[in-house]
Amino acid sequence: MSIQSSFAIASRNSASKIGREAGWAADEPARANAPHRRVLFVTPEMADFVKVGGLGEVSAALPRSLLANCDVRVMVPGYRAVLERSDEIELIGRLPAFAGIPPCGLGRLTTADGLVVYVVLCDELYDRDGTPYNNAQGEDFPDNDVRFARLSLAAVELADRRGDPHWSPDLIHANDWPAALAPAYAAWRGIKAASLLTVHNLAYQGVFDASRLAALGIPRSAFTVDGAEFYGKLSFLKAGLFYASHITTVSSTYAQEITRPEHGCGLHGLLSDRARQGRLSGILNGIDESWDPRKTGSENSFWPDNRFDMRAWKGRNAEHVRGAFSLALSRGPLFAIVSRLVHQKGLDLAIDAAETIVARGGQLVATGRGEPRFEEGIRALARRHPGSVGVRIGFDDHEARRMFAASDFLLMPSRFEPCGLSQMCAQKYGSLPIAHRTGGLADTIEDGVTGFLFSKYSSDGLAGAIGRAFAAHASKWALGRMRRIAMARKFDWKRSAADYARLYRRVAAAA
Repeated sequence: MSIQSSFAIASRNSASKIGREAGWAADEPARANAPHRRVLFVTPEMADFVKVGGLGEVSAALPRSLLANCDVRVMVPGYRAVLERSDEIELIGRLPAFAGIPPCGLGRLTTADGLVVYVVLCDELYDRDGTPYNNAQGEDFPDNDVRFARLSLAAVELADRRGDPHWSPDLIHANDWPAALAPAYAAWRGIKAASLLTVHNLAYQGVFDASRLAALGIPRSAFTVDGAEFYGKLSFLKAGLFYASHITTVSSTYAQEITRPEHGCGLHGLLSDRARQGRLSGILNGIDESWDPRKTGSENSFWPDNRFDMRAWKGRNAEHVRGAFSLALSRGPLFAIVSRLVHQKGLDLAIDAAETIVARGGQLVATGRGEPRFEEGIRALARRHPGSVGVRIGFDDHEARRMFAASDFLLMPSRFEPCGLSQMCAQKYGSLPIAHRTGGLADTIEDGVTGFLFSKYSSDGLAGAIGRAFAAHASKWALGRMRRIAMARKFDWKRSAADYARLYRRVAAAA
């Protein structure tokens, strides 16, 4: 699909709605009745259209939760998946080329529940096979710097009242390195827009060769330690952290951890300065209400009426999952891994621990995709223990929910975890997480009450936590009590949205 065809799709949709310009402007008065801040939420992925990890889920849920507190709108790249799944994109403006960044169209759509989404239309950058970041072979797109500079620049141009003549943000909320140049471009262009940068994972920084400065329109004067330079390279994330009005991370513990060398990924000095200035906060992510299986008719309840029985529900789902993964019938505990199969997630520890689990009469089901060595590692584990270990390489949302619903325990031995969503979902499903005491895991799991935490990051540390899980499973009363407490935990977005809304007001007022 060419860039002309993207514009044609948007124009056709616009033309099919005669007078729609007045229509899409007509929602402004309703929003303007409340004195809310206008916020542009800039993200490289959104679960409505495309997601790779937790950021996609957050980008779909948080803006919707914020609508009661502010006029928030989302901006995403016009990936093929966005265009194919959105038949009401209207072309509302065009944005010019800048340095080596091509021109683009600006599209606008409104979701069924009223969330406005801006789409950056540039087929030469986004109309591709693969993920938002990688080709079909899992390799980074070589022009990722231009692709995400275009996204950041479009956000700043919208704040400069270009693109949409009817709306511009008071504050730009950029998410992770692909959107991190937005605060920087605003500073370099002298555009007075308050900005917030949320770091979902500091390990991913968007680092490129310094020779790319001119192509991205980055002034040479900005390539210093007080700017975009990072050990001789250009870092999108470093630039965003330096120029943003405020920085957030996705849990309180992670906000503290990243100011120290062991978790700061080379940026702990800058982050420590921001913390001392009161410009670094931790706001925990949430999960939506569909994760409560006790709600009749929820997509994950698998329950035909409102007579919810936890033991029967867990048993029925366990039977289903054991069958789906070719496991033998068993009275032993069922453990699950629902994760990206990467070094960060501690898959090496989990694979080692699986041998102990099987030896003690437990079973394990695992699903995910990631590094080839870990994919092969869990496949080999399943081959060694047929009937006790079941593996599915890949990811399916519905299957993941069934695994949470079926399992007694979730293995999550992450080396670091900025927030994590799986441990929250697991608790709502009565699956008790076994996790390393770090980041959001420490903030959302109550050791010995709603799950099991271990502090020493080692096979022995994980083995100790697993031993405690086996002991709990041996007592129906203890296991039932922990499940009930875990399922009663509140992880909804209301508190987080209120925290963000207060922060928006403070940051925008200080700009």
